[in-house]
Amino acid sequence: MQSQWPSICAIASAVQAGTTSASELVERALIAIAKKDEYKAIIATTETRARQRALTIDKQVSDGLAVGRLAGVPFIAKDNFLVFGADTTAASNILRGFSAPYQSVAIEKLEAEGAICVAKANLDAFAHGSSTENSDFMTTKNPHDSTRVPGGSSGGSAAAVMLDLAPFALGTDTGGSIRLPASYCGAVGYKPTYGLVSRSGVVAMASSTDVIGPLTRSVEDAAMVLDVMAGKDALDGTTIERESAGYTNLAGALPSKVGVIKEYMAEGIDPAVKGQIVAAIDALKARSVEVVEISLPSLSAALAAYYILCPAEVSSNLSRYDGQRFGHSDLEARTLDESYGRSRSTGFGREAKRRIMIGTYVLSSGYYDAYYVKAQTVRTKLIAEFNEAFQSVDFLLGPTAPNTAFKIGENIKDPLQMYLIDILTVAANLVGVPAISLPAGSANDMPVGLQIMAAQKNDRALLTFAKAYEELLA
Repeated sequence: MQSQWPSICAIASAVQAGTTSASELVERALIAIAKKDEYKAIIATTETRARQRALTIDKQVSDGLAVGRLAGVPFIAKDNFLVFGADTTAASNILRGFSAPYQSVAIEKLEAEGAICVAKANLDAFAHGSSTENSDFMTTKNPHDSTRVPGGSSGGSAAAVMLDLAPFALGTDTGGSIRLPASYCGAVGYKPTYGLVSRSGVVAMASSTDVIGPLTRSVEDAAMVLDVMAGKDALDGTTIERESAGYTNLAGALPSKVGVIKEYMAEGIDPAVKGQIVAAIDALKARSVEVVEISLPSLSAALAAYYILCPAEVSSNLSRYDGQRFGHSDLEARTLDESYGRSRSTGFGREAKRRIMIGTYVLSSGYYDAYYVKAQTVRTKLIAEFNEAFQSVDFLLGPTAPNTAFKIGENIKDPLQMYLIDILTVAANLVGVPAISLPAGSANDMPVGLQIMAAQKNDRALLTFAKAYEELLA
């Protein structure tokens, strides 16, 4: 799919030079959103505020004032980011009508550099899912085949980028929710090291694995967006320092040695997907990169551990939605307890309720040690195994997803099958390492994603390798 948008740097440079205007760019994005509404990628636009911001930037340019390095660049935010100009719903009925009193730190940083949020993207409600079919509002369609899902939970963001609605979109990645839709839609999806981007002002799913990142058409664009958002934040105590060299100078050679994860190339991977990944790895070998097989024994338990730890945190984070302070409230309830029960039972969808119940169960007395503590033990073992692997190789490679995008409705009645779709992505979140999904050809006439992981805080090195690899696969 060819894009109508040049690179982010080129767009901003044109606005800064006065050869195009921010207003023209915003209108282009809004027109594209309206024309491609049938794909259901967008929950709401922020058109009034976006147009006002564009006029402000154009006035600054005409007055000869300095504008940011993302001046006039339109973008789309997943609807779990607090943003002015449209409701923030996290695609859940319980937040329908909620107007954010402040913006997320990530949005504020992008706006400070002149970027303009034009819309909110669809997602699985509260980011619970891998297809957007758990959205309480609609199911997003894959840009390559409208009968298939775009992946999730950031499916609306990935679809928006590949539908050319904006040059980039923001997503959140709790267990693969940026990388999976990037793979299914053919985008570049970047999950930074845990804590590199502030989560302040983003609706929480699982706080110990949630990460914010960009979906773009190129590694260069992903690096630019990350460079703007990255860094410590007083409002998020889990944030870490950014690399002093930043993330935009990606000149560098291919690494000397990489590892292919043995468990990621085993049974259960679609042979056509595996073939594309093997071809991508062979392209590295042809450039004299040493490729070795790496085994991470605890990976077999990673998905099970994730689906204990994640619901445990979900049940805690969703307890704040009680119908009393914001969002949906059942006004016919006669007592406080009845208000709690009726508001939550009608406001939450089936998947949110399922995760609340699982999470409450594994945290309950008598089951905490049997499930939650054991899952944390697996997580600790995984961290040790990844650390050991990165002592011998520069990067770890494998497919992003075990298959290509599946048909809408195919897995919706089988929660276990839906959870298995995350089997290749959850480990990176459990151990907090950066990971990226790159387009690596197609199988079954649908895009395939190549996943690359690096050691914690090696985001710049990962992006440098990914850019070189991107050029190699082009």
